[in-house]
Amino acid sequence: MEQFVNAINDIIWSNALIILCLVAGIYFSITTRFLQVRYVKEMVRLLFDGKSSEQGVSSFQAFAIAISGRVGTGNIAGVATAIAMGGPGAVFWMWAIAFLGAASAFIEATLGQIYKEVKDGQYRGGPAYYIEKGLGIKWYAVVFAVATILSTALLLPGVQSNSIALGVKNAFNIPVEYTGIVVCILLGLIIFGGVKRIGKVAEIVVPFMAGGYILMALIIILYNYEKIPETFGLIFKSAFALEPTFAGIFGMAVAWGVKRGIYSNEAGQGTAPHPAAAAETSHPAKQGLVQAFSVYIDTLFVCTATALMILFTGKYNILNPDGGFIVENVPGMAVGSEFTQNAVNTIFPSLGAGFVSIALFFFAFTTIMAYYYIAETNFSYLLEKGGKTWMIQALRIMIIAATFYGSVKSAALAWTIGDIGVGLMAWLNIIAIFLLRKPAFAVFKDYEKQRKAGKDPVFVAKDLGIKNTTEWE
Repeated sequence: MEQFVNAINDIIWSNALIILCLVAGIYFSITTRFLQVRYVKEMVRLLFDGKSSEQGVSSFQAFAIAISGRVGTGNIAGVATAIAMGGPGAVFWMWAIAFLGAASAFIEATLGQIYKEVKDGQYRGGPAYYIEKGLGIKWYAVVFAVATILSTALLLPGVQSNSIALGVKNAFNIPVEYTGIVVCILLGLIIFGGVKRIGKVAEIVVPFMAGGYILMALIIILYNYEKIPETFGLIFKSAFALEPTFAGIFGMAVAWGVKRGIYSNEAGQGTAPHPAAAAETSHPAKQGLVQAFSVYIDTLFVCTATALMILFTGKYNILNPDGGFIVENVPGMAVGSEFTQNAVNTIFPSLGAGFVSIALFFFAFTTIMAYYYIAETNFSYLLEKGGKTWMIQALRIMIIAATFYGSVKSAALAWTIGDIGVGLMAWLNIIAIFLLRKPAFAVFKDYEKQRKAGKDPVFVAKDLGIKNTTEWE
């Protein structure tokens, strides 16, 4: 069974998907004239533009929910793995894919807003909605919704809770069962309150967790400030095979940097359009720009914080594809969060395990929150006339059960199966947003036109000839 699942996973997460994500990012960057550079100031301004309503959350709450989903265990263990497998150069390629992915994130989030609708008394939207309404292909939308529910409601929550439970056990010697119960109680208190409560929790927790983590990285950098030129030089030279030590793994640096970058920031994978569609805004492009900025926060800030902590302190090993190590700075160290733990320990002895376990708790817990919201949105989509109360409650109980099970059991197989679900989402979504590029481009041009005229952009769908946009008519 494991071999079969791994074989399927290798096919879905092959180089073809990586190339598809890269091509999409390059294409959308060029066609929007690199909006991710031109509109950075606007992205920040729009974070705090607009308020929540009875149907929708505020722009910042939608941004926070999206960050909750993007920032998870991959920002700690995933970055460490990229360095271990591809060397310091992998960090540059993570930056590159984040830069390109910001354009893809804009397109998918804008589409989520264009084709959103009010269901169960609140805004709902995402790839399933824009695939059906924009492309008119119902079966395609249903396949996406089913793959998303299986992945985010049943399989991936346990992977995140497993990381929390093991981290707490290693740091504080608390049994995984106790941690699992606490996580489930906290999760239940939040998700039974619906998207509004998820948004309110996320807007408080996300700045705190990301800010605290980045602050720790800054402290470590300041303690090693004399290494700044050397470390950044190593990253750039290694990224282009100019550093002799890592020249032999240039291909690995590109592959692992791109793969971990895509996996971490999720640009184009179809997760962020769900919270993006929930936002109350006057123009779809506004939330598209906000979600593009969330990719920067995930990779250029949080992932970079992990990478710099590891590289500045030299607490890492780099594997040789042919066996053994190219660099073995810390003999016997496992690949993963231990890199970060040891980096923190260099400045704050014995604090590493505790710090990483707390970071993992916040990163992974908020990711489970986002998983639930995404699962509920797709569940509601499948129920044509809106979700019946008992069905939504059953979904909530199911995700809580999956969370507890994952915290007390090994999540290796579930992680691989979850990867398959996420990979399927990425394939289906990237193809969809490419096919729906015309309405997305039209909306972006409309936004630019109104901004140049000195207006606060307001979207009127019929003026652009875009159909099936019930909430914009």
